[in-house]
Amino acid sequence: MTRACERLVIDPRLRRRAILSAIRAARVRLTLSIFRCDDAVVLQALAAAADRGVHVRVLMTARARAAGKNLDALHARLAGHGIDVRRFAGGMKYHAKYLVADGRLALVTTANLTARCFDRTCDFSLVTRDPAVVSGLNELFDADWAGRAVKFSDAQRERLIVGPDQEPRERFATLVREARQRIRIVDAKLTDPRIVELLDERHRAGIAVERARRRQLRPIRRHGKLLIIDGGAAVLGSLALSARALDSRRELAVVVRDPRLLAGLDAFWRTHVAPRPSGAGARLVAPPMEMVP
Repeated sequence: MTRACERLVIDPRLRRRAILSAIRAARVRLTLSIFRCDDAVVLQALAAAADRGVHVRVLMTARARAAGKNLDALHARLAGHGIDVRRFAGGMKYHAKYLVADGRLALVTTANLTARCFDRTCDFSLVTRDPAVVSGLNELFDADWAGRAVKFSDAQRERLIVGPDQEPRERFATLVREARQRIRIVDAKLTDPRIVELLDERHRAGIAVERARRRQLRPIRRHGKLLIIDGGAAVLGSLALSARALDSRRELAVVVRDPRLLAGLDAFWRTHVAPRPSGAGARLVAPPMEMVP
């Protein structure tokens, strides 16, 4: 995999653009996992893809807190445009957030496809052409669409963490144990007792454990989940470090080890999370991280 095949999107102003670019890139097939979606522009882009002959498949959660009517309306709207829509039947909340265009381009995100997440939240997206990620997401989607078990290759498993049946807690614990200097976390729902205990152990061993607090990101709201281990690895996705997310929801996270992307995440942290002088602004504008030609 070359470094040029992946990029990060952090700036809220670029979030919708990245989603739309991926949707518009599809020529034959487009698959999406959706938890929440109320953005008119994204919905129009999906309808336009179906109109130009793209086979669009959408896998939706069967339930979301206080959103039953919204989910029903979204399902009907998508189906009305000829989009193949299915509600996840795996008996759990379907919280994974990703899309794949033509089996060549994928986007894994922490953000919902909502106006709020395109404007007022701290979220992270990875745009990638890495065959391991793209094929792994295809396998995940096809398995969940058909209601069968997910079967990952070693390369797919190296990049993707899927809960609850792919041992997400142990995967995160293994990464935390890799730390030699610093662990950084953006996760408003970090409550899992075993992960909290492990982080405390690492802190007592002399590892700096830094967690983004709500006040550090204001007025942007914490939403995305991000774990950074030294300068060697990062994990982003829908998967919160809570017992409920780790044990009883379909969740997805992607592992990043590209030094260029890790440097971008370090710049984000130093600019927007690290302590700043009193009164410093908190507007979230990430350093440029465009696709390298």
